[in-house]
Amino acid sequence: MTRASGGSKLLRWFLLLSAGAIVLVLLVVLMFRFVNPPTSAFMLGYQVQSANRSLAHEWVPINEISAWMPLAVVASEDQRFPHHAGVDFEAIRQALSEYRAGEGLRGASTITQQTAKNLFLWNGRSFVRKALEAGLALVIEGLWPKQRILEVYLNVAEFGPGIYGVEAASQAYFDKPALHLTEYQAALLAAVLPNPKVLHVNAPSTYVRERVVWIQGQIAQLGVGYLQDL
Repeated sequence: MTRASGGSKLLRWFLLLSAGAIVLVLLVVLMFRFVNPPTSAFMLGYQVQSANRSLAHEWVPINEISAWMPLAVVASEDQRFPHHAGVDFEAIRQALSEYRAGEGLRGASTITQQTAKNLFLWNGRSFVRKALEAGLALVIEGLWPKQRILEVYLNVAEFGPGIYGVEAASQAYFDKPALHLTEYQAALLAAVLPNPKVLHVNAPSTYVRERVVWIQGQIAQLGVGYLQDL
């Protein structure tokens, strides 16, 4: 076998494996449109790193979550959620423009990107992870309706160490089901999502309390019917 033919065979195997991996990812994402994910990459990572600690997670359908909760996370994290296709290129351009103007580089991840990250990837700031996150977000947007994206996000998001999903968070912090969350409680949960290992629902810092007020103001501006047509 010549070196050229050996290289060609390796290339064919690489392309076949890559195509197989892409098909597998598409099938898994499509399945999760209809089947609730039993766990997530972040939950599995927590269980590996904190084997002696308990993990709280309970799936609830979106119609058993207070309407304030999806509105609070959209107001807090991704106000263009109803309109973008998974990656908000306008938000990215604005963030880069602010950075070039001397301001800090802020994140521009959409709720869809965060869903992809929590469900399939790992935490970190590497270019590879961000590229995978963006690609998965585009696939998810192509295969899931917006309401399903919100439902999965609210059920896999981390709200505190070992507390995953809004139902577990509502029970842990407010001793009530997620269906009965008030606007303030939903805003408080949304306020810690950027960094739930540092920001705390049960002992909110001044920053968290200020963020709750801001989120409530954004909810008022968006209006209670902002997500009704999803």
